[in-house]
Amino acid sequence: MEPMAQAPQATPADMPDDEILYELADLFRVFGDSTRIKILYALHDQELCVQDIASQVGLSQSAVSHQLRVLKDSKLVRFRRDGKTVYYALDDDHVRSILSLGMEHIEE
Repeated sequence: MEPMAQAPQATPADMPDDEILYELADLFRVFGDSTRIKILYALHDQELCVQDIASQVGLSQSAVSHQLRVLKDSKLVRFRRDGKTVYYALDDDHVRSILSLGMEHIEE
């Protein structure tokens, strides 16, 4: 059996500031809700309105709107208006990468 590689030890100088770590923890907290994960996956490759998201994830429009607010506040989704309709999409490729890496991790 091969010996396990030693992970480099973080020194106090390498450790990010507490504020940065709290922000990172908040980001992962947002990812910790399965409803929000469903919404993010619905938006993985397409832009959708609230009604279409609700239909895909099997929730009410009100519940989806509430979760979209959390996702917008965390800068994970963006939106655009087209008349009275609001369309949502993933904010950037980082969000897509986080979802993909998470799936790779649990499928190992």
